[in-house]
Amino acid sequence: MQMGTIARWEKKEGDKIGEGELIAEVETDKATVGFESVEECYLAKILVPEGTRDVPIGAVICITVEKPEYVDAFKNYTLDSAASTPPAASVPPPQAAAPSPPTQPSPQAPGSSYPPHMQVTLPALSPTMTMGTVQRWEKKVGEKLNEGDLLAEIETDKATIGFEVQEEGYLAKILVPEGTRDVPLGTTLCIIVEKESDIPAFADYQDTAVTDMKAQAPPPPPPPPPPPVVATPAAAPPQPAVPSTAAVPTAGPPPRKGRILVSPLAKKMAAEKGIDLAQVKGTGPDGRITKKDVESFVPPKAAPAPAPEAVPAAAAVAAAPVGTFTDIPISNIRRVIAQRLMQSKQTIPHYYLSVDVNMGEVLVLRKELNQEVSDNVKLSVNDFIIKASALACLKVPEANSSWMDTVIRQNHVVDVSVAVSTPAGLITPIVFNAHIKGLASISKDVVSLATKAREGKLQPHEFQGGTFTISNLGMYGIKNFSAIINPPQACILAVGSSEKRLVPADNEKGFDVASVMSVTLSCDHRVVDGAVGAQWLAEFKNFLEKPVTMLL
Repeated sequence: MQMGTIARWEKKEGDKIGEGELIAEVETDKATVGFESVEECYLAKILVPEGTRDVPIGAVICITVEKPEYVDAFKNYTLDSAASTPPAASVPPPQAAAPSPPTQPSPQAPGSSYPPHMQVTLPALSPTMTMGTVQRWEKKVGEKLNEGDLLAEIETDKATIGFEVQEEGYLAKILVPEGTRDVPLGTTLCIIVEKESDIPAFADYQDTAVTDMKAQAPPPPPPPPPPPVVATPAAAPPQPAVPSTAAVPTAGPPPRKGRILVSPLAKKMAAEKGIDLAQVKGTGPDGRITKKDVESFVPPKAAPAPAPEAVPAAAAVAAAPVGTFTDIPISNIRRVIAQRLMQSKQTIPHYYLSVDVNMGEVLVLRKELNQEVSDNVKLSVNDFIIKASALACLKVPEANSSWMDTVIRQNHVVDVSVAVSTPAGLITPIVFNAHIKGLASISKDVVSLATKAREGKLQPHEFQGGTFTISNLGMYGIKNFSAIINPPQACILAVGSSEKRLVPADNEKGFDVASVMSVTLSCDHRVVDGAVGAQWLAEFKNFLEKPVTMLL
């Protein structure tokens, strides 16, 4: 279910609702389901009328209050104000004797006893994002915030992105601590107030949704069981215990205590390599651990264990194994990659076309151009492949199309997505307008985007979209492979390595040695017919085998 329809309201505004009573009937993508109240309350305001279709998940549909005297406070409450305030359960009810507070510029629930404030919620930082991880807070409670300041680092399903402050104020309360995983969209992350004097009022503020999220978090795994105790034969005299290897002191420095400052990328690399960050010395600002620190970390050598006294053979016990596997937590990026690849493979009718390309002239031209361009630009074979792909897409625009369910969108520009492997998973930054860019410009774009991708610094607009994708594994010695289409695109080109082969000579007398590269085009048969895919490969092959034609 992604959205629903309010089929019928079973209660009216002002009605008392008992625990378990039916509030409304909601039509989902499967059936019409009764929506029940989880506690005793009064229906103060209906925000979504009966018959409203395609109501997204998480939309506020009504307001309930604990006491009937609170109902009137929500008489003029609208959906616009509901979008910027938390559910009624997370805001203290208005005091019956207190007058209604004046209208404030900051969002605030009617009758709230809190000073004017703004609740900062987790936004969608990528089109496929459904939840995120708060990697690091860049500001502390009480600090002054200016528009554009970096507030926090959020790990999305694509990358770690800096979340900036939208307007000036003071950070009054952090509701989601650093390191909290799987935070749903719309969750209140923190409270910002206009005046510094209002900060103490939020010292004990809690958000019900955040509290419930923490309560539902899975408990930490139990500690591993102690090694089994093996009884020795009764005839054997008691022997001193063999010291465990885990108790042997290490020769390295003692682990650091307190909070460890670490960049998101360094944290991911350490987790993948099984490195204890407490033993890594940070060289960044304030001792922060960087990617370079993790890469250069050398585990301290363990001191030799003292030789145990002689033990009779009957009493000798083999050391218990520490473990036979390691569970690596699934990052948001890896989770979404798995979902999208599964969806692509299951729902798109893939077919594959392969061709061999003689790269002799490209290699000669590349060598000549690299002698002419500046020292800070070094053209790669991949740059020629990107350019040839873009021009082939102009020649065969059907391959530069997207399946949009109701229409096939034929794109007029060629934005080439280039698959880049990062510690967190695969991501496809985009070389925009590759069909009109020169080789040097494409080379600079690729180097810059690949560096940002591996450091987790890509901005959403740098990897969202694209009309055609290239995945190159040739540098790893892979001869050929078939790639999975990146929807809604219709094609992806899998590029293998070049190898020396014997090919017929031009004079048809004997053979020449040529550098030949194998490529495989994966096509969505709903968009690209077999003959069209073959035509695209023919144009691509022609551009690379006669690279001067790319200048025409």
